[in-house]
Amino acid sequence: MVNTANATQAEIGVIGGSGFYSFLDDVTEVHVDTPYGSPSDSLFLGELAGRRVAFLPRHGRDHRLPPHRINYRANLWALRSVGVRQVLAPCAVGGLRPEYGPGTLLVPDQLVDRTKSRPATYFDGIPLPDGTTPLVVHVSLADPYCPAGRTAALKAARGRDWEPVDGGTLVVIEGPQFSTRAESRWYAAQGWSVVGMTGHPEAPLARELELCYSSLTLVTDLDAGAETGEGVSHEEVLRVFSANVDRLRTVLFDAVAGLPENDGRDCACAGALGGMEPGIRLP
Repeated sequence: MVNTANATQAEIGVIGGSGFYSFLDDVTEVHVDTPYGSPSDSLFLGELAGRRVAFLPRHGRDHRLPPHRINYRANLWALRSVGVRQVLAPCAVGGLRPEYGPGTLLVPDQLVDRTKSRPATYFDGIPLPDGTTPLVVHVSLADPYCPAGRTAALKAARGRDWEPVDGGTLVVIEGPQFSTRAESRWYAAQGWSVVGMTGHPEAPLARELELCYSSLTLVTDLDAGAETGEGVSHEEVLRVFSANVDRLRTVLFDAVAGLPENDGRDCACAGALGGMEPGIRLP
């Protein structure tokens, strides 16, 4: 039996592919309006491993939104507005090294932004509909992922006999096209690990909202520069992701259970603003 007082509140957010929320108990669908417009979809709230979880389909439940048109600011704002303070964000990526082949689970500890057109801050000095104006605030993004979230994800994967890669750099490209072979080889030459289209600006936006954010990346293909032949295909990405989605879902749910309580967060994420006055009221 769900406590109706808590039916529209959650402590943990999951941003990911459509359908994960069908495994929550007593799901409540909640539409959230934000000063930044509508999120990708409704939030789906329920109980998982004794924790209140809000699930948000990143691309919409019908996968209608390409990566460059996702309203990332609305997505993170909506999650915080229902009480979320910790976020797990699985995504499909291409491997930039031959050893990171399809089926590899990598939990990154670094991020490189190669996107072009995505608003990546709440503090841009542009007035909001309520008349308030965000001030310019600079948060630290030296370590873009929450250490507690990474620890929970790694432990969950190992507990399911899926040896994850501990650390690595996720480079995020604009999309929706895959990389050229030259771009892929350049990314690999920089020492980066995997390439995807959706991990930015989620991480910096979460940090500005003082949310703990952690990514779990599932390698679905060797990117164009890491192999010969025809390069990446959408069909291959979908095939590998589908073959691993049940396994990923189990690890993700175990990671949710392993996260600390919100009031016990002792990482830098929780105090990212450091007392700075943002000029707007966070939800």
